[in-house]
Amino acid sequence: MANDLPAWFERLSKSQPLDVTSLLRLIALSKEHLANQPTLLDLPAPITICGDIHGQFSDLLTLMTLDIGQRILFLGDFVDRGSHSVETISFLLVRMIRFPESTFLIRGNHESRQTTTVYGFQTECDKKYNGDTRVYKAFMDVFDYLPLGALVNNQLLAIHGGLSPAIHYLDQIRMINRVMEIPSDGAFADLVWSDPEPKTNGFHLSPRGAGYMFGGDIVEKFLHLNDLQHISRAHQLCMEGYQVLFRDTLSTIWSAPNYCYRFGNLASVMSVGDHLEREYKIFQQAGATTQSKLDAPAATDEVFFFLGFLNAFSLDLTTLAISAASWYTSESRWLYLLANNQF
Repeated sequence: MANDLPAWFERLSKSQPLDVTSLLRLIALSKEHLANQPTLLDLPAPITICGDIHGQFSDLLTLMTLDIGQRILFLGDFVDRGSHSVETISFLLVRMIRFPESTFLIRGNHESRQTTTVYGFQTECDKKYNGDTRVYKAFMDVFDYLPLGALVNNQLLAIHGGLSPAIHYLDQIRMINRVMEIPSDGAFADLVWSDPEPKTNGFHLSPRGAGYMFGGDIVEKFLHLNDLQHISRAHQLCMEGYQVLFRDTLSTIWSAPNYCYRFGNLASVMSVGDHLEREYKIFQQAGATTQSKLDAPAATDEVFFFLGFLNAFSLDLTTLAISAASWYTSESRWLYLLANNQF
């Protein structure tokens, strides 16, 4: 089976989905690999950390051409919303199996049955594999085995979403039974759903309907209790590609440029050096130029929540809202302001 990996990798690099037999073999191999990993990975620096991809496969290929080094960590939300989620997650699984010492994946809130039945991945699987239900079921099964976080050099915590009032110490993350569908509440759910909020202290229920909003005081306490320097996470669109909050103790990384093919945002990856120095590499939609910013100041825009408000609704409603915003202004600024409660 290992002999198939180069051919699978080459095929996917050309944006060609694997045949169903090969795909099911890949997923089975990936499940076996992930089952042997801990819930909280221990990874060395240097490493490059990537945020949400959301099925934007051509942009993932652009990301892979950046100067990212050999070791790379993806923070979840590989699927949904973008039109090439199957190719995206297949490519990442092949890379993980082919290069197990340098490619790592953790779980986001979209690696779940709850979201993929609504936001497009199930439909895409059925369409590309002629209704073969084994494909979607196999993907959901392997998603259950994804780790929930990574600890880099024992000093940087990387997770998809955010902190939880039920988690004070890293060992509590390590003890979570992750092999299941993401629950609607509790520590597991909070890790993939929560968001930082610079205008508050403490924990507050999230408008997403799952997880919490948490302030800088929560981050400071968690870092102190666990002898950490920084938290890196994804989960929220950043118009400049990334955002740094709370006196440089937390960063949000977003890796899907021109989100949903119409938001006009930049994207980034974060390179972490041997001594935890951070460099944010900015890139645009496939084919555009890239730039680099060394520990640049925090973005001035507020975090983005509009799509989260629609989690209880269907994909059609989300698409309608995005289309209406794009009609109103070609720069999508209206939607962004609405998302940040500036109207």
